Amino acid sequence: MAPSSSSGLTFKLHPLVMLNISDHFTRVKTQLNPPSSSCATGNIPAAVGATFPQNFRVYGCVIGAQRGRTVEIFNSFELVFDPTTDSLDRAFLEKKQELYQKVFPGFYILGWYSTGSEAHESDMHIHKALMDINESPVYVLLNPAINHAQKDLPVTVYESEFHVIDGIPQSIFVDASYTIETVEAERISVDHVAHLKPSDGGSAATQLAAHLTGIHSAIKMLNSRIRVLFQYLVAMQKGDIPCDDSLLRQGASLLRSLPAAHSEKFNDNFLMEYNDKLLMSYLAMITKCTSNMNEVVDKVKTAYAKKSRTGGSRIPFM
Repeated sequence: MAPSSSSGLTFKLHPLVMLNISDHFTRVKTQLNPPSSSCATGNIPAAVGATFPQNFRVYGCVIGAQRGRTVEIFNSFELVFDPTTDSLDRAFLEKKQELYQKVFPGFYILGWYSTGSEAHESDMHIHKALMDINESPVYVLLNPAINHAQKDLPVTVYESEFHVIDGIPQSIFVDASYTIETVEAERISVDHVAHLKPSDGGSAATQLAAHLTGIHSAIKMLNSRIRVLFQYLVAMQKGDIPCDDSLLRQGASLLRSLPAAHSEKFNDNFLMEYNDKLLMSYLAMITKCTSNMNEVVDKVKTAYAKKSRTGGSRIPFM
Protein backbone atom coordinates (compact mmCIF):
# COMPACT_ATOMS: atom_id res chain seq x y z
CA MET A 1 0.00 0.00 0.00
CA ALA A 2 1.32 3.45 -0.96
CA PRO A 3 2.22 5.88 1.86
CA SER A 4 0.02 8.88 2.56
CA SER A 5 0.65 12.27 1.00
CA SER A 6 2.26 15.04 3.04
CA SER A 7 1.67 17.92 0.61
CA GLY A 8 -1.34 19.29 2.47
CA LEU A 9 -3.37 19.75 -0.71
CA THR A 10 -7.14 19.28 -0.65
CA PHE A 11 -8.52 17.34 -3.61
CA LYS A 12 -12.14 17.59 -4.78
CA LEU A 13 -13.30 15.07 -7.37
CA HIS A 14 -16.45 15.58 -9.43
CA PRO A 15 -18.68 12.60 -10.42
CA LEU A 16 -18.32 13.49 -14.10
CA VAL A 17 -14.68 12.35 -13.99
CA MET A 18 -15.63 8.91 -12.63
CA LEU A 19 -18.43 8.58 -15.19
CA ASN A 20 -16.05 9.47 -18.02
CA ILE A 21 -13.44 6.93 -16.92
CA SER A 22 -16.05 4.21 -16.45
CA ASP A 23 -17.59 4.98 -19.85
CA HIS A 24 -14.14 4.96 -21.48
CA PHE A 25 -13.28 1.57 -19.98
CA THR A 26 -16.66 0.01 -20.80
CA ARG A 27 -16.64 1.31 -24.36
CA VAL A 28 -13.12 0.04 -25.12
CA LYS A 29 -13.87 -3.30 -23.46
CA THR A 30 -16.96 -3.72 -25.65
CA GLN A 31 -15.04 -2.77 -28.79
CA LEU A 32 -12.25 -5.21 -27.97
CA ASN A 33 -14.61 -8.11 -27.37
CA PRO A 34 -17.41 -8.00 -30.00
CA PRO A 35 -19.28 -11.20 -30.94
CA SER A 36 -17.49 -11.85 -34.24
CA SER A 37 -14.35 -9.75 -34.45
CA SER A 38 -12.13 -7.54 -32.34
CA CYS A 39 -11.78 -3.87 -33.04
CA ALA A 40 -10.17 -1.30 -30.77
CA THR A 41 -10.23 2.45 -30.91
CA GLY A 42 -8.91 5.19 -28.72
CA ASN A 43 -5.65 4.33 -27.00
CA ILE A 44 -5.78 0.52 -27.65
CA PRO A 45 -4.12 -0.68 -30.86
CA ALA A 46 -6.54 -2.22 -33.33
CA ALA A 47 -6.03 -5.87 -34.21
CA VAL A 48 -8.57 -7.82 -36.19
CA GLY A 49 -9.02 -11.30 -34.75
CA ALA A 50 -6.90 -10.50 -31.67
CA THR A 51 -7.77 -12.12 -28.36
CA PHE A 52 -9.33 -10.01 -25.65
CA PRO A 53 -6.69 -8.88 -23.10
CA GLN A 54 -7.98 -9.41 -19.61
CA ASN A 55 -5.71 -6.79 -18.02
CA PHE A 56 -6.06 -3.99 -20.56
CA ARG A 57 -6.10 -0.41 -19.33
CA VAL A 58 -7.31 2.94 -20.59
CA TYR A 59 -5.61 6.30 -20.19
CA GLY A 60 -6.65 9.93 -20.20
CA CYS A 61 -6.08 13.39 -18.74
CA VAL A 62 -7.96 15.08 -15.90
CA ILE A 63 -8.60 18.81 -16.04
CA GLY A 64 -9.76 21.32 -13.49
CA ALA A 65 -8.57 24.28 -11.46
CA GLN A 66 -6.36 24.90 -8.44
CA ARG A 67 -7.22 27.67 -6.02
CA GLY A 68 -4.60 27.98 -3.33
CA ARG A 69 -4.25 24.60 -1.62
CA THR A 70 -7.47 23.24 -3.11
CA VAL A 71 -7.34 21.19 -6.32
CA GLU A 72 -10.73 20.62 -7.95
CA ILE A 73 -10.97 18.03 -10.75
CA PHE A 74 -13.93 18.84 -13.01
CA ASN A 75 -13.58 16.83 -16.21
CA SER A 76 -11.38 14.48 -18.22
CA PHE A 77 -10.58 13.45 -21.78
CA GLU A 78 -9.01 10.38 -23.38
CA LEU A 79 -5.39 9.97 -24.39
CA VAL A 80 -3.77 7.98 -27.18
CA PHE A 81 -1.26 5.64 -25.54
CA ASP A 82 1.09 3.10 -27.08
CA PRO A 83 1.60 0.24 -24.58
CA THR A 84 4.54 -1.18 -26.52
CA THR A 85 6.66 1.95 -25.97
CA ASP A 86 4.88 3.30 -22.85
CA SER A 87 4.57 6.68 -24.54
CA LEU A 88 1.79 9.18 -25.17
CA ASP A 89 0.82 10.79 -28.44
CA ARG A 90 2.02 14.31 -27.63
CA ALA A 91 0.50 15.85 -30.76
CA PHE A 92 -2.94 14.49 -29.80
CA LEU A 93 -2.50 15.68 -26.21
CA GLU A 94 -1.50 19.19 -27.22
CA LYS A 95 -4.41 19.41 -29.70
CA LYS A 96 -6.93 18.35 -27.04
CA GLN A 97 -5.39 20.77 -24.56
CA GLU A 98 -5.76 23.61 -27.05
CA LEU A 99 -9.41 22.76 -27.74
CA TYR A 100 -10.29 22.51 -24.05
CA GLN A 101 -8.55 25.83 -23.37
CA LYS A 102 -10.86 27.47 -25.91
CA VAL A 103 -14.02 25.98 -24.41
CA PHE A 104 -12.97 26.06 -20.74
CA PRO A 105 -10.38 28.84 -20.38
CA GLY A 106 -10.33 28.43 -16.59
CA PHE A 107 -9.44 24.71 -16.67
CA TYR A 108 -5.94 23.31 -16.88
CA ILE A 109 -4.44 19.83 -17.13
CA LEU A 110 -4.00 18.66 -13.55
CA GLY A 111 -2.79 15.13 -14.28
CA TRP A 112 -3.98 11.89 -15.78
CA TYR A 113 -6.10 8.82 -15.11
CA SER A 114 -5.94 5.12 -15.72
CA THR A 115 -7.69 1.90 -14.69
CA GLY A 116 -6.38 -0.96 -12.59
CA SER A 117 -6.26 -2.34 -9.09
CA GLU A 118 -3.06 -0.50 -8.10
CA ALA A 119 -0.38 1.80 -9.46
CA HIS A 120 2.42 0.12 -11.43
CA GLU A 121 6.06 1.09 -11.76
CA SER A 122 5.53 1.78 -15.46
CA ASP A 123 2.93 4.41 -14.53
CA MET A 124 5.72 6.65 -13.28
CA HIS A 125 7.00 7.05 -16.88
CA ILE A 126 3.66 8.50 -17.96
CA HIS A 127 3.55 10.60 -14.80
CA LYS A 128 6.96 12.12 -15.50
CA ALA A 129 6.04 12.71 -19.15
CA LEU A 130 3.28 15.10 -18.02
CA MET A 131 5.51 17.08 -15.65
CA ASP A 132 6.39 19.54 -18.42
CA ILE A 133 2.67 20.47 -18.51
CA ASN A 134 2.06 20.35 -14.75
CA GLU A 135 5.07 20.17 -12.44
CA SER A 136 3.07 18.21 -9.84
CA PRO A 137 0.47 16.13 -11.73
CA VAL A 138 -2.21 14.11 -9.98
CA TYR A 139 -2.92 10.49 -10.85
CA VAL A 140 -6.53 9.22 -10.62
CA LEU A 141 -6.81 5.42 -10.65
CA LEU A 142 -10.18 3.66 -11.03
CA ASN A 143 -10.49 -0.04 -10.24
CA PRO A 144 -13.04 -1.56 -12.69
CA ALA A 145 -13.23 -4.86 -10.78
CA ILE A 146 -16.59 -5.34 -9.05
CA ASN A 147 -16.33 -5.92 -5.31
CA HIS A 148 -19.74 -6.08 -3.63
CA ALA A 149 -18.19 -6.11 -0.16
CA GLN A 150 -16.42 -2.80 -0.75
CA LYS A 151 -18.24 0.23 0.62
CA ASP A 152 -15.89 2.98 -0.58
CA LEU A 153 -15.58 4.25 -4.13
CA PRO A 154 -13.07 2.25 -6.20
CA VAL A 155 -11.12 5.42 -6.95
CA THR A 156 -7.66 6.31 -5.64
CA VAL A 157 -5.92 9.66 -6.06
CA TYR A 158 -2.12 9.67 -6.09
CA GLU A 159 0.53 12.35 -5.88
CA SER A 160 4.24 11.91 -6.50
CA GLU A 161 6.86 12.67 -3.85
CA PHE A 162 10.60 12.19 -3.58
CA HIS A 163 11.54 9.61 -0.95
CA VAL A 164 14.99 8.31 -0.13
CA ILE A 165 15.00 4.53 -0.62
CA ASP A 166 18.24 2.64 0.03
CA GLY A 167 20.10 5.94 -0.03
CA ILE A 168 18.76 6.86 -3.45
CA PRO A 169 16.12 9.62 -3.90
CA GLN A 170 13.24 8.24 -5.93
CA SER A 171 9.89 9.55 -7.05
CA ILE A 172 7.06 7.34 -5.77
CA PHE A 173 3.26 7.48 -5.69
CA VAL A 174 1.60 8.44 -2.40
CA ASP A 175 -2.09 8.27 -1.50
CA ALA A 176 -3.95 11.58 -1.35
CA SER A 177 -7.30 11.95 0.38
CA TYR A 178 -10.15 13.45 -1.61
CA THR A 179 -13.80 14.41 -1.30
CA ILE A 180 -16.64 14.23 -3.81
CA GLU A 181 -17.81 17.64 -4.98
CA THR A 182 -20.97 18.07 -7.05
CA VAL A 183 -22.90 20.87 -8.69
CA GLU A 184 -26.62 20.93 -9.44
CA ALA A 185 -26.21 19.80 -13.07
CA GLU A 186 -24.12 16.80 -11.99
CA ARG A 187 -26.62 15.78 -9.31
CA ILE A 188 -29.43 15.83 -11.87
CA SER A 189 -27.35 13.83 -14.38
CA VAL A 190 -26.29 11.20 -11.84
CA ASP A 191 -29.87 10.86 -10.62
CA HIS A 192 -31.06 10.43 -14.22
CA VAL A 193 -28.45 7.74 -14.89
CA ALA A 194 -29.40 5.95 -11.67
CA HIS A 195 -33.05 5.83 -12.74
CA LEU A 196 -32.54 4.65 -16.30
CA LYS A 197 -34.71 1.71 -17.29
CA PRO A 198 -32.73 -1.54 -17.04
CA SER A 199 -31.76 -3.23 -20.31
CA ASP A 200 -33.46 -6.49 -19.28
CA GLY A 201 -36.88 -4.86 -19.68
CA GLY A 202 -37.61 -4.20 -16.03
CA SER A 203 -41.11 -2.98 -15.37
CA ALA A 204 -42.09 0.35 -13.87
CA ALA A 205 -42.94 -1.43 -10.62
CA THR A 206 -39.38 -2.75 -10.44
CA GLN A 207 -37.97 0.73 -10.96
CA LEU A 208 -40.32 2.17 -8.34
CA ALA A 209 -39.28 -0.52 -5.86
CA ALA A 210 -35.61 0.25 -6.48
CA HIS A 211 -36.27 3.98 -6.05
CA LEU A 212 -38.16 3.48 -2.79
CA THR A 213 -35.46 1.12 -1.54
CA GLY A 214 -32.86 3.81 -2.14
CA ILE A 215 -34.94 6.39 -0.29
CA HIS A 216 -35.47 3.96 2.60
CA SER A 217 -31.73 3.28 2.84
CA ALA A 218 -30.96 7.02 2.86
CA ILE A 219 -33.51 7.68 5.62
CA LYS A 220 -32.20 4.71 7.60
CA MET A 221 -28.63 6.00 7.40
CA LEU A 222 -29.75 9.52 8.34
CA ASN A 223 -31.61 8.12 11.35
CA SER A 224 -28.57 6.13 12.50
CA ARG A 225 -26.29 9.16 12.24
CA ILE A 226 -28.73 11.36 14.12
CA ARG A 227 -28.93 8.69 16.84
CA VAL A 228 -25.13 8.62 17.15
CA LEU A 229 -25.02 12.42 17.41
CA PHE A 230 -27.81 12.39 20.01
CA GLN A 231 -26.04 9.78 22.13
CA TYR A 232 -22.82 11.78 21.92
CA LEU A 233 -24.55 14.96 23.09
CA VAL A 234 -26.28 13.11 25.95
CA ALA A 235 -22.96 11.66 27.11
CA MET A 236 -21.44 15.15 26.90
CA GLN A 237 -24.29 16.56 28.99
CA LYS A 238 -23.83 13.86 31.64
CA GLY A 239 -20.12 14.55 31.83
CA ASP A 240 -19.07 11.13 30.55
CA ILE A 241 -16.97 12.76 27.81
CA PRO A 242 -15.32 16.20 27.76
CA CYS A 243 -17.34 19.09 26.38
CA ASP A 244 -16.46 20.13 22.83
CA ASP A 245 -17.49 23.76 22.28
CA SER A 246 -16.79 23.61 18.55
CA LEU A 247 -19.10 20.63 18.08
CA LEU A 248 -21.81 22.26 20.19
CA ARG A 249 -21.66 25.41 18.06
CA GLN A 250 -21.97 23.33 14.89
CA GLY A 251 -24.95 21.43 16.34
CA ALA A 252 -26.66 24.66 17.41
CA SER A 253 -26.09 26.18 13.96
CA LEU A 254 -27.55 23.07 12.33
CA LEU A 255 -30.65 23.16 14.52
CA ARG A 256 -31.22 26.87 13.84
CA SER A 257 -31.09 26.19 10.11
CA LEU A 258 -33.91 23.64 10.35
CA PRO A 259 -37.50 24.86 9.87
CA ALA A 260 -39.79 24.95 12.90
CA ALA A 261 -41.69 21.69 12.40
CA HIS A 262 -44.17 22.13 15.26
CA SER A 263 -45.59 25.56 14.51
CA GLU A 264 -49.18 26.15 13.48
CA LYS A 265 -48.09 27.73 10.21
CA PHE A 266 -46.02 24.64 9.35
CA ASN A 267 -48.98 22.33 10.07
CA ASP A 268 -51.30 24.42 7.87
CA ASN A 269 -48.84 24.50 4.99
CA PHE A 270 -48.10 20.79 5.34
CA LEU A 271 -51.79 19.83 5.32
CA MET A 272 -52.47 22.12 2.36
CA GLU A 273 -49.65 20.60 0.33
CA TYR A 274 -50.66 17.09 1.39
CA ASN A 275 -54.27 17.67 0.28
CA ASP A 276 -53.09 19.15 -3.02
CA LYS A 277 -51.00 16.07 -3.72
CA LEU A 278 -53.94 13.78 -2.89
CA LEU A 279 -56.22 15.81 -5.14
CA MET A 280 -53.76 15.57 -8.01
CA SER A 281 -53.50 11.80 -7.48
CA TYR A 282 -57.30 11.43 -7.48
CA LEU A 283 -57.67 13.54 -10.63
CA ALA A 284 -54.99 11.50 -12.41
CA MET A 285 -56.71 8.26 -11.38
CA ILE A 286 -60.14 9.50 -12.54
CA THR A 287 -58.68 10.69 -15.84
CA LYS A 288 -57.03 7.32 -16.43
CA CYS A 289 -60.25 5.44 -15.60
CA THR A 290 -62.25 7.70 -17.93
CA SER A 291 -59.76 7.12 -20.74
CA ASN A 292 -59.94 3.35 -20.26
CA MET A 293 -63.74 3.45 -20.30
CA ASN A 294 -63.74 5.46 -23.52
CA GLU A 295 -61.46 2.90 -25.13
CA VAL A 296 -63.78 0.07 -24.10
CA VAL A 297 -66.84 1.94 -25.45
CA ASP A 298 -65.10 2.61 -28.77
CA LYS A 299 -64.13 -1.05 -29.14
CA VAL A 300 -67.66 -2.29 -28.36
CA LYS A 301 -69.22 0.19 -30.80
CA THR A 302 -66.78 -0.89 -33.50
CA ALA A 303 -67.58 -4.56 -32.89
CA TYR A 304 -71.36 -4.02 -33.10
CA ALA A 305 -70.99 -1.79 -36.16
CA LYS A 306 -69.14 -4.60 -38.00
CA LYS A 307 -71.83 -7.08 -36.94
CA SER A 308 -74.63 -4.86 -38.27
CA ARG A 309 -72.90 -4.46 -41.64
CA THR A 310 -72.70 -8.23 -42.06
CA GLY A 311 -76.47 -8.54 -41.64
CA GLY A 312 -76.58 -9.55 -38.00
CA SER A 313 -79.36 -8.36 -35.73
CA ARG A 314 -78.76 -5.10 -34.00
CA ILE A 315 -78.61 -5.04 -30.26
CA PRO A 316 -78.97 -1.61 -28.70
CA PHE A 317 -75.98 -0.58 -26.68
CA MET A 318 -76.15 1.98 -23.93
